[in-house]
Amino acid sequence: MKTAIFKVEEWMNEYEKYSLFDLGNTTVQNLSLDELFEIANENKQNYLNNICSQKLGYGYIKGYPKLKEGISKLYKTLSQDDIIPTIGAAGANHLVFYSLVEPTDRVISVIPTYQQLYSIPQSFGADVQYLHLTQENKFLPDINELKELVTSNTKLICLNNPNNPTGSLIPEKKLLEIIEIAKSVNAYILSDEVYRGLNQTDEYTLSVADLYEKGISVCSMSKVFSLAGLRLGWIASKNKDVIESCIHHREYNMISCSIIDECIAALALQNADKIIKRNKKIIRECLSILDDWVQTQKHFSYIKPQAGTTALIYYDFDMTSKELCDKLAKGKGVFLTPGFCFETEHCFRVGYCKNPEELKNGLQKIREFIQESNLE
Repeated sequence: MKTAIFKVEEWMNEYEKYSLFDLGNTTVQNLSLDELFEIANENKQNYLNNICSQKLGYGYIKGYPKLKEGISKLYKTLSQDDIIPTIGAAGANHLVFYSLVEPTDRVISVIPTYQQLYSIPQSFGADVQYLHLTQENKFLPDINELKELVTSNTKLICLNNPNNPTGSLIPEKKLLEIIEIAKSVNAYILSDEVYRGLNQTDEYTLSVADLYEKGISVCSMSKVFSLAGLRLGWIASKNKDVIESCIHHREYNMISCSIIDECIAALALQNADKIIKRNKKIIRECLSILDDWVQTQKHFSYIKPQAGTTALIYYDFDMTSKELCDKLAKGKGVFLTPGFCFETEHCFRVGYCKNPEELKNGLQKIREFIQESNLE
């Protein structure tokens, strides 16, 4: 089986070593265990003694009940039986495609987005069609374009909400329109929701899994909960066929998650409101810094993100995104992700939810590069 090079991951693997100012990664100021224990008001020694006393077997094959209880509370209508823990959201996306997609099925994916959502079904021989997100549409799906792409053979419509890399957030009304289109051809909707909850306003974002009986939500502990090192994600769906098929195929590639990771994640989810409150404060402060910077730069522009931790910044000078980000990394230590990793050009992705001083200094280094390169 041939799979396309995963551009964003290959880039990050190669260029992270140059990073003095990390504007490439997309988590919200990762938590340490000490910080998690403090947030949870948990006695560190007692907790670690309990962890250390556990036998390192397979644990709960279908997931630690306290973990699944915590995950189910992130949805309005789902129960523990509707949750499958996985190894990260990456494992969840792969498992959904592996379980549902057959060769020749039509799969429609938004683009730009995380490359898994189109390259994995392409590797299975699916008929993958792109639903383009554009600046003109504020990076929101065009309903008329989607109607033209949908056929009776459409198996999956793939969304990324909030979107990586643009930070767009699909309004509930538009999401309901997409659901009606999916219903018309009996298609599933897979929504990568790893940034759900990290909004710039206090409005609640409903999951596609709550809104649609064939909706599939993928999420993880990495972004919203700042615990990427746990490598723990999940699939959530009320559709029993989806759950049964994913469990069946899961037995071939993972069996179970780590019992230690699941215990730590369960503790975090017991304190979900506190962590989300922390992270909303960070993303709002950092986006304000980024927005102030963009507004003062004549060569840069963007559609201001509504949610998530990333922004897609466009520039107007003649240089490929790969060349620009290469020079910024090697010459200034600014780690960014070039637009070509998302099948677009003359732009780069900023992961802006860092320490505010690191963000400010990294943006200043970009400014210095422009001046020194006579790109004014």
